[in-house]
Amino acid sequence: MIVILKQKTVLPTTKYQVYVIELSKRVFTDNAKFRNANPQFNGVLECLYVGMTSKEPADRFKQHKTGYKNKKGQNISSKIVFNYGTFLRPSLYTHINETLMTRQQALKMEEHLALDLRRKGYAVWFN
Repeated sequence: MIVILKQKTVLPTTKYQVYVIELSKRVFTDNAKFRNANPQFNGVLECLYVGMTSKEPADRFKQHKTGYKNKKGQNISSKIVFNYGTFLRPSLYTHINETLMTRQQALKMEEHLALDLRRKGYAVWFN
């Protein structure tokens, strides 16, 4: 007897997205780690932060700017965004968020997008 099992497609239960925040150019002069991570930066384009979230990007940006603490009391905002974040740059990420992503896929996409933006001449920080 041959038994054929159907493979079940599992969709992500939580939708993750990537997002981009423009940073003040002061971050490049004020923050040595940021500057060292972006030796290619010539000052022409903007400084950016790339992240991923299960929330709406606008809500996550608000968390960064307010120093949001989670239920365990841990500050989950990026110090770079808290100090230098100015606004979201949806034109750099909305096309990516059209498909559902798992957390792992979003983490990979965050890195891929950040490195791609660096190659284009932006100064970029990502975790």
